Amino acid sequence: MPSRTETPSRGTVVPLTPDTAPMLWQRLERHAVPERWRTVDRSAHGPRIVAVPDGDGEDWTGAALVTARPHTAYLKIVDAVGDVRAAAVAVVAHARDQGLAQVKWEGWTVSAEDAAAAGFTPLNPPLTPVGAAEPASAYVRWLHGDAVSEPPYYGQTTHFTCGAVTALVAAAHAGTVPRAALDRESELSLWRRATNFPACEPVGLGVAARRAWPSVPVTVHRDVDRPVLLDHCSEDEREWRALFQRMSRTQAEDLGVPVDPRHLSTATIRSTVDRGEHVLLLISLAGMQGFDVPHWVLCHGAVPGALVIEDPWAATSAGDTWADAHLLPVADAALDTMAAVPPDPFRGAVTLGRPPRSA
Repeated sequence: MPSRTETPSRGTVVPLTPDTAPMLWQRLERHAVPERWRTVDRSAHGPRIVAVPDGDGEDWTGAALVTARPHTAYLKIVDAVGDVRAAAVAVVAHARDQGLAQVKWEGWTVSAEDAAAAGFTPLNPPLTPVGAAEPASAYVRWLHGDAVSEPPYYGQTTHFTCGAVTALVAAAHAGTVPRAALDRESELSLWRRATNFPACEPVGLGVAARRAWPSVPVTVHRDVDRPVLLDHCSEDEREWRALFQRMSRTQAEDLGVPVDPRHLSTATIRSTVDRGEHVLLLISLAGMQGFDVPHWVLCHGAVPGALVIEDPWAATSAGDTWADAHLLPVADAALDTMAAVPPDPFRGAVTLGRPPRSA
């Protein structure tokens, strides 16, 4: 987040903090500022106002509330007021100045016509119901190169089914299963087959994916040869959960699922997704959300300087929504840091290849 007021081409950028908020509300008082600008605590996502000064600089003709998850490569317009098209242009210029890959625009108040005029295209709405804390629609503008192929967005319906959801979304994006098959029953069914109670560790998730889609090549990547994701458990619980993990390793051998002990680099992930394959990547949420919880995301695309992921979870209480989590670009180095899962860091992933073509 900028530490001071900045003036990129065509706009003025001011961080939205407790100290700056009174001045900003005063500058914006002639515009119909939505109440959500004031009532949601977005401080974890670097909120700022990007404003368009008038000719003499005494007034703002348009302004946008902008946020982004930390350690990512995009900006999100929550809303724009006044001359919304000019405000969006200023946000895009600000994003370009920062070398970012993308700008999104939540659809709370913007019309499809205004979004299109500013170069934004609509995102497909989530397959899961959208609550009051999230917009029903959203838009995206890529800043470098062509748009990335869009998987369906499905938000996990429990706190622990992220692994199953990422696998299902990957299968739907690849055409292995129809998008209509992504529902709560399929989510919980795949989780039940993959779980180490309640988390999905890499080998168990890989085994479940192979059994669900036998024609899809599956490779597990895990750079340690020990039980994982058990640090929160008591000694007794660790013993039987570790047994399950050893059973999963045996099942992987029986099914012909290789377990690669090498670090899966972001360069390898980039080449994998460029081939149209998918990587289920285990990360820590400490960087993006501020709490150290292991979490599965789907790597499915690449743009200059960033890999594109699907995150099945959003922190709606902080103003984070499906629009943040969907088609989310993360710089390669930042994603590699997230993929070292504490407390005794290890790396885990599952690669889903493309099924062989029928003769």
